[in-house]
Amino acid sequence: MKKIGLILIAALVGGASAIGAYKLLERNSEGMTLAERQKVLFANNPLKISSAGSVDFIQAASAVSPAVVHIRTTFTSSGRRAESPFDMMEEFFGGGGGMRSAPRAASGSGVILTPDGYIVTNNHVVENSSKIEVILSDRRKVEATVVGRDPNTDLALIKVDGSNLPVVKMGNSDDVQVGEWVLAVGFPLDLQTTVTAGIVSAKARKIGILDQAQQPTREEYEEYRRTGKLPERAGSRSIESYIQTDAAINPGNSGGALVNASGELIGINAAIASQSGRNEGYGFAIPINLAKKILEDFKKYGKVKRGYIGVSFRELDADYAKELGVKDISGLYVSDVVANGGGAAAGIKAGDIIKKVQGIEIFDSPDLQERIGRMSPGDKVELTILRDGKTRDVTVTLKGDESLEQPKTAAAGKATGTSIEQLGASFAPASTALKAKYGVKSGVVVSSVAPGKLFDSLDLPEGIIITTVNGRPVNSSADVKAALPTSKTGMTTVTAVGPNGNYTFKF
Repeated sequence: MKKIGLILIAALVGGASAIGAYKLLERNSEGMTLAERQKVLFANNPLKISSAGSVDFIQAASAVSPAVVHIRTTFTSSGRRAESPFDMMEEFFGGGGGMRSAPRAASGSGVILTPDGYIVTNNHVVENSSKIEVILSDRRKVEATVVGRDPNTDLALIKVDGSNLPVVKMGNSDDVQVGEWVLAVGFPLDLQTTVTAGIVSAKARKIGILDQAQQPTREEYEEYRRTGKLPERAGSRSIESYIQTDAAINPGNSGGALVNASGELIGINAAIASQSGRNEGYGFAIPINLAKKILEDFKKYGKVKRGYIGVSFRELDADYAKELGVKDISGLYVSDVVANGGGAAAGIKAGDIIKKVQGIEIFDSPDLQERIGRMSPGDKVELTILRDGKTRDVTVTLKGDESLEQPKTAAAGKATGTSIEQLGASFAPASTALKAKYGVKSGVVVSSVAPGKLFDSLDLPEGIIITTVNGRPVNSSADVKAALPTSKTGMTTVTAVGPNGNYTFKF
């Protein structure tokens, strides 16, 4: 079977924009949320777009395109080729061998959300950049500054100085239906504004790309150079719940918009699944309802304030339900509860099955992660859980990052750590050819799996390549052993790749 790679793309897509009459916005609009500003703006400038039942996209494309911008970034890298994931630090930050660093350029897209220049794009479009240049629809070039970045969702908010800029109208991604017509608008392959059409192929799709895509910051790199210790990666808290579409999306489209037939922004294009690095029919966009909360946090705080239930879980299927001895095969099985988390305070226990969030049935982890990802510490969420064959409703007060930290005591370390013996597997270094085949820079091959041990219970097959453990790249059994106790959450995260794609395991 040929491997299908998952690729973060630099791309641009717009939503619906209405040009003119922006002066009708209230003077104190800077104190309003993005959603409030959009409501006032589009109440005063209603879109005249054909109904979603029409396949005539002319009006939607005409309204959207002016609010889509081309983003060009400059960063510095050394001339040598990276040989491991953390050799990329040298590539991005320099630092050795007398190599001369030279500026390099990258290209992506963004969508204007407010007339005064707030623009949403992907984190991977702007991270590690030394200069961000935005090319507006009227060909003006303006420099942008980063307001906030979130590697866990691959979203970023940037700002340019401007007034009366064309604006995309944000829609409601919860209303999106599989089979619905959509448009992707952007700057693929460094071309000018390009509009493509397709349908929504799937919702709440997890592809495992964010766990491996995050680059180290300059501070992490300096720490690595000073101590030799690899930094903790944020992948274990990544949120993937993509809208999948067959609208043509290519490199250059990252950060662009996916819009419905009414010209409303429903997603931010982020990745493609491809054997060639070009469009082959599968594109993935971040739902705008998830993005709204994150963008507001950027604007208010410059960072994301994310709320957590404080549980780890696994999706149920027929085989796992049979193994557990439960009749229900839908929902999320709670495998562990963080002692300081909101879930523990609400009475959630290991062995419970989460069935609904806010009255909405949950089938898989992206469903839960996206809905909780829209909320903040202190928010209350209603969960329906199944315990001992009976359903009950619990109210969980979400807590922040600090609730996930484990007490730093010897006893706590022994209680929460996972040992290599518990994994029940043996490992061999992945060959250069094998790593090249799967497009990874690190990895150990699972050469055997012991019956009844953890990897066996997770159905993790022999031959799969483990690329990271708790965000740390692994190239030997010793690397695996050293990385296992490093999780701050008490939950081990393993990323892997195999013939059927990418995997993320949490336990």
